[in-house]
Amino acid sequence: MTRTYIITGAGSGIGAATAQLLRERGENVIGVDLRGADVEADLSTREGRVTAAAKALELAGGTVDAVIASAGISAPSPLTVKVNYFGVTEFLEQLAPALAKSPAPRAAVVSSMASLQPNSAELVEALLAGDEEEAAKIGAALVEAGPGPAYLNYPSSKRALSRWVRRESIKPTWAGANIPLNAIAPGTVLSPMATQLLSTPEGRELTDKHVPMPLNYHSEPIVLARLLVWLTSAENTHVTGQTIYADGGADASLRGDDIWN
Repeated sequence: MTRTYIITGAGSGIGAATAQLLRERGENVIGVDLRGADVEADLSTREGRVTAAAKALELAGGTVDAVIASAGISAPSPLTVKVNYFGVTEFLEQLAPALAKSPAPRAAVVSSMASLQPNSAELVEALLAGDEEEAAKIGAALVEAGPGPAYLNYPSSKRALSRWVRRESIKPTWAGANIPLNAIAPGTVLSPMATQLLSTPEGRELTDKHVPMPLNYHSEPIVLARLLVWLTSAENTHVTGQTIYADGGADASLRGDDIWN
């Protein structure tokens, strides 16, 4: 039976690869992105998220079986926390009631291996509290403090997102409605977001220092697409609340056994 998917970030990278893979398998896909998608929307604003969810659901005919929130940016800017956190969580919350009507509803988001990197605890807490205005202020202050602190907008947004997934997955909205909710955490992906950084030997060295990938090195977007497709398939009945590190061994290399402490 054909399933209907709504995918954000469908215009490039992991989102585009996931949309293509699902279409090749005969599924119905509604893509959402800033441009070049079925629904063009700015997920950095509440209005954009609400409107995008409504338009995507309308195109889907009012029925949706899975939502994959892949949209994200890595700019050293508070815009990053708006897109990466609220552009995911609020979008999913808008679609949760429609998802719950599916016989096999699923949801997945794209976090990052960067969720394990140093971050701003203050910013993470503001995000988890749902205070977008305060989170933007903290993000802007980090930018004013210099390039190093400015970068913290990115790992902070991903840390908060993975924590949100874990916290929300067992609540009535998700587990109570039989909706597995999970995140994937890629390592370095050969997508437009990473192209510039990997274009120089210095950039590659810096990247590989912070994200060592002993298994098969940098991945193509299709690698993550396959994982997202399984997590949001009817086959996944019990995996929920997880951030799955599809990172070529980066997590294991950097943390070792530390996850049980």
